[in-house]
Amino acid sequence: MQGSLSVTIDQVMWVLTSYIVAAAIMTAPVGWLAVRFGRKRIFIISAVGFTVTSMLCGAAQGITDMVLYRMLQGIFGAALVPLSQAIMMDIFPPEKRGQAMAIWGMGVMLGPIMGPTLGGFLTENYSWRWVFLINLPFGIATVLGLWAFMRDSAPRRQPFDWFGFLTLSIFIGVLQLMLDRGETLGWFESNEIIIELIVVAVAAYLFLAHTFTTDKPFIPPILFKDRNF
Repeated sequence: MQGSLSVTIDQVMWVLTSYIVAAAIMTAPVGWLAVRFGRKRIFIISAVGFTVTSMLCGAAQGITDMVLYRMLQGIFGAALVPLSQAIMMDIFPPEKRGQAMAIWGMGVMLGPIMGPTLGGFLTENYSWRWVFLINLPFGIATVLGLWAFMRDSAPRRQPFDWFGFLTLSIFIGVLQLMLDRGETLGWFESNEIIIELIVVAVAAYLFLAHTFTTDKPFIPPILFKDRNF
């Protein structure tokens, strides 16, 4: 990709960073979106968006396009794993959930393990673009399957804690950016990393202070009393 798009290592790293940061931020509101608009609708929109942006990544002609498409891919892809897990819990009775989640977990684990090997094979024998284009048939099959077989949940109104979401998003996004770029920039020898650490600390403080003082926080602290959670 670096050679094809004629960019430096630092520039091509943004292809990974943009996806990770976008996915990290957009994972947080998935639950609220599913309740507000219905799981089926959000899942289908996410699957369609992920498939289309994969196709756009495969057709990208410049690093700016590539980073933008990867960011959009991260936004749409964020909901796929948490929503699929919630749906598995819905469609299986309690006595079969353990078996179902074990099979689901195998799929989630095998993907990242097989991905680099398959990606290397495609890049070596065809082109790096096929790493993204290969998602197209699977994405189409996924959307058609969801449309035909998935039951929808009834949307319902639910309050949204914007301040909590924004501070959590800044905390997660900048922390991910700091961790992703720290090694490249020499950690605290870089002014960028120091600034990002300050932003992370301020955002974390504001989020925690808000969470423990508001009536309806974005993440209810009572969740952490559940040892399983």
